[in-house]
Amino acid sequence: MQSLEESPKSKEAMDSRVPSALELPQLLARSTEQSTRGPGEGKYLLSSTAAIQTLARVIRSCFGPYGRQKLLVTTKGETVCTGFAIAILRALELEHPAAWLLREAAQTQAENSGDGTAFVVLLTEALLEQAEHLLRAGLPRPLLREAYATATSEILARLPSLVIRSLGPLENPFWALHSVMNTHSLSQTDFLTKLVAQACWATRELDGKFKPERVGVCTLRGAALENSCLPPGLAVSGKPCGQIVTVVSGASVALFACPFGPASLNAPARASLSSPDELSKFRKGNEQLIEKLVAQLSAMAINVVVVWGEIDEKTLIHADNHGIMVIQANSRREIVYLSEVLGTPLMPHMLPPPVPGKCQRVYEQELGEALAVVFEWECPDTPALTLVLRGATPEGLRVAEQAAYHGIDAYFQLCQDPRLLPGAGATEMALAKILTEKGSKLEGPNGPAFLAFAQALRSLPETLAENAGLAVSDVMAEMHGAHQAGNFLIGVGEEGIINVAQEEVWDTLIAKAQGLRVIADTVLQLVTVNEIIVARKYPTQKQDLEPDTKKKKKLPIPLRKNL
Repeated sequence: MQSLEESPKSKEAMDSRVPSALELPQLLARSTEQSTRGPGEGKYLLSSTAAIQTLARVIRSCFGPYGRQKLLVTTKGETVCTGFAIAILRALELEHPAAWLLREAAQTQAENSGDGTAFVVLLTEALLEQAEHLLRAGLPRPLLREAYATATSEILARLPSLVIRSLGPLENPFWALHSVMNTHSLSQTDFLTKLVAQACWATRELDGKFKPERVGVCTLRGAALENSCLPPGLAVSGKPCGQIVTVVSGASVALFACPFGPASLNAPARASLSSPDELSKFRKGNEQLIEKLVAQLSAMAINVVVVWGEIDEKTLIHADNHGIMVIQANSRREIVYLSEVLGTPLMPHMLPPPVPGKCQRVYEQELGEALAVVFEWECPDTPALTLVLRGATPEGLRVAEQAAYHGIDAYFQLCQDPRLLPGAGATEMALAKILTEKGSKLEGPNGPAFLAFAQALRSLPETLAENAGLAVSDVMAEMHGAHQAGNFLIGVGEEGIINVAQEEVWDTLIAKAQGLRVIADTVLQLVTVNEIIVARKYPTQKQDLEPDTKKKKKLPIPLRKNL
């Protein structure tokens, strides 16, 4: 008769049983001690933990207003200096599926809320690390997933109770936008925040709604940031190239992402020419074709052309003869935004667009030593102001541009929900306290899961203190004591703990809630993954695409017949 210890079914049943409420915390503590011994304690139970930790290690030093920057070398060989997590994630070439999934989640947060990218990455990594401890303690994955989902629901339900201030409908949004735009690499935060607040306030509709599309952002090199301004209409960096520099009224616009002129003879689909006469005929026919295309633009009443590419001098002469204003754009991002505003496609070839864009007038304007082209409308749904940013270096302009977009997105969120949460890690510490108090009273797997979730939330203010160069243990001890005493307004500052209400450091409720939902979806999905399978496509055997017809193929030697 086989004993219970020797029975495989009995042993499997013992391994799969759920630990009781008394056993799991003890096993969890034992697992935590083992996980801190070093890198050689064994492989991760979650197949995505190592990749997520590597990605978070890159982003961690950039988190918060006192974070550092990265020098990125893109695949095109361009060097970019930035401290924004979303720019770093977009530049990375990720092969691990879990890291790719986390980047997609962070990009979703950036597109929907405009901020919180690093928050998503770091909290996801901390939750997966705590999930490792729970799994080593014996908690099955389905119960872990359910407990994490319950903790997320508890956080989202208690989050509105932490709101301490709201932006009034007739209140200047400067104080609410300042902490959002205060980045570690922006020198003139006050000045730029005033410009963004003025632009948002001026373009706000009578019913209190705000459309971010009504505020354009244009970057021009030269001068300093304090020379930035707010001209009316939509300004794009570029210059008129022909004799026509102004369209007073009734502008009809076409956008081209191609050279404005004849096709290059070095194009991949080039003509096969064997004599000078054929070359002359080809050039003459090409010029006639270009003249015909310009005439077609004029026949459609198009009088403004914006080109992202080279401009041919002869084609420009034809445009001047037909009264067409030709503008050479300097930024692809601006011409894409112009395409969205005008409602006309960005044509890849020099063909008339199916629907040209309409605006009131187009003119050239000097902004200091730089030139810009301004598009103005009279319709209420079109851009009313453009934030023209000036700077001496591309890196400085890039930082100011990203901070301006953060401010515009934050004001859009406040128009939807004006409630504000304490910033500087105070909200995370308050939520950690709530989960700790409730988790210590719960029985079963929810109790340790709530405690693990609280520990993951505490890692965010720890990172803020570390990036500020503070003694992390002392700062966390002071914050913990203040929050235990009921003061949930204590956060991390430049020199230690601060009162976020007095320093006016805020987070928008809608962005924080959206970030927590994104994090929960990502973590719950990664927790259920136990193996990553990569189906690699083996390269096919290279074939000679241009065989040499002069070389004769070697034929096999015929066998002699025995006669």
